[in-house]
Amino acid sequence: MKKFKHLVLFLLVGLVVACNFTEEIYVNEDGSGKLSINFDGNEFMAMMSSLDTLKQEEAMDSTIVFKDLLKAKSDSISKLPVTEQEKLKNLEPFSMHMVMKPEEQLMKFELYREFKDISKINDAFNTFQSASSLSPTPGANSAQAPPMGSSNPATKVEYNFAGNKFSRTTKIIDQELFKKSIDSIASAEMFLSGSTYTFKYHFPRRVKNVNVEGATFSMDGKTMIYEVNFLDMMKTPEKLDLQVELED
Repeated sequence: MKKFKHLVLFLLVGLVVACNFTEEIYVNEDGSGKLSINFDGNEFMAMMSSLDTLKQEEAMDSTIVFKDLLKAKSDSISKLPVTEQEKLKNLEPFSMHMVMKPEEQLMKFELYREFKDISKINDAFNTFQSASSLSPTPGANSAQAPPMGSSNPATKVEYNFAGNKFSRTTKIIDQELFKKSIDSIASAEMFLSGSTYTFKYHFPRRVKNVNVEGATFSMDGKTMIYEVNFLDMMKTPEKLDLQVELED
């Protein structure tokens, strides 16, 4: 758990230095599939390579299964408000694969889960942030540990796949909280200006139409890749709604 604590700390600092996320979804014909969100922290590791703290970190490659972690921390979680317990419950279907190799300036995170119906899953990015709200040290004080991630999202992402239509839409569900979140990143805009968020979606059939310009496709036409500026996504998420039409 000590390693988890350090990794979360590096991740959160990395969010202020360079954010390069990839939201990847595999959709099967029956609507089932896999969703993952990947964070590439290599640029952050390169910038921080001279720090003694980082040099002392051991290389690691491990996976956290949140279902098991939540079970192990059930006593401390039961002391949290019901709303916070429900938010942590949303992490249960997810696992997180973490790789950190300081000598190679390598740091990667992947939060992933399988699903039977894509319309039932949660927003991957908000879930990724919520994962860091877990106190990495079990015990009585864990219930009072302040959330290190965004445990109260201001937006909600909805996915839908029916027939030959796929959509990803964003709704702002709390205007006041959304404004605060925008204000909070204002001071970091200089660092975040070059950060990216990439949508990489794999479909069971070729893509016929997509509502955004600049998307690229695999040779077989079944994979769509669309990269956007991270700040643009944070400031105007509703403008990045995706509508994809597949061939019959």
